[in-house]
Amino acid sequence: MVEPQLLFHDIAPGVTAFSTTRHGGFSRGNYAEFNINKHCGDAPEDTEKNLSLLCNILNISPERVVMPHQTHGTETRQIAEEFFGLPQSTRRMLLEGVDAVMTDVPEVCVGVSTADCIPIILYDTVHRACCAVHAGWRGTAARIAPKAVAAMCHAYSTLPRQLRAVIGPGISADAFEVGDEVYAQFATAGFDMGRISHRTDKWHIDLWECNRLQLIEADLEPASVAVAGICTYNNADDFFSARRLGAASGRIFTGIIIRQGQ
Repeated sequence: MVEPQLLFHDIAPGVTAFSTTRHGGFSRGNYAEFNINKHCGDAPEDTEKNLSLLCNILNISPERVVMPHQTHGTETRQIAEEFFGLPQSTRRMLLEGVDAVMTDVPEVCVGVSTADCIPIILYDTVHRACCAVHAGWRGTAARIAPKAVAAMCHAYSTLPRQLRAVIGPGISADAFEVGDEVYAQFATAGFDMGRISHRTDKWHIDLWECNRLQLIEADLEPASVAVAGICTYNNADDFFSARRLGAASGRIFTGIIIRQGQ
């Protein structure tokens, strides 16, 4: 078995930010090889072994990996040190129906799972707080990214201009073909459709650009918002893509860790 390969994001010094790839784990079939998500049908023993591999690379314990059970909503959960002293059942309950997780606790990995949806990581360079956001098309249309920014402002006194952001691997506009009803939801929500969509046979929506614009509208500096530019649909050999592989397949995990004393 080859060691898992991670895509690291250069978001700021003293921070480890990454997205997993498909390479180097124990999972099989459409979950092959490196999937740590427990909610997508993979064999539990394989996800556990894969999580251990990831934690060895990141030099943290599995208990310090915070992975919510996402439901395409806009709920953001703050993770404090007290969270880790709670019973496991309580921790699971607190992460149910959550699509963004934030923390200012060092050596804790907060992350989200995607397979064509857009992962976004945010880092407050002054207050040393971070957030991982799951922005599928529903979450994007519901403006989860600026809502997560607002949650960080409330919890950590973050100023948006102090934030850095990375929009990670997800489906590109050319690959994200949608029906008229999805286009209508974005149009009704007030987005500038000329900037985030185009039509060939069907409508295509640019979720990367839509989220980038939302972050800039939330007062982040444009130069502080990086876009990985990796299309999961067109790179399904390296990254999980539900549109390519079906829903019964693995998930990319995009996470961020604030390092102690750095």
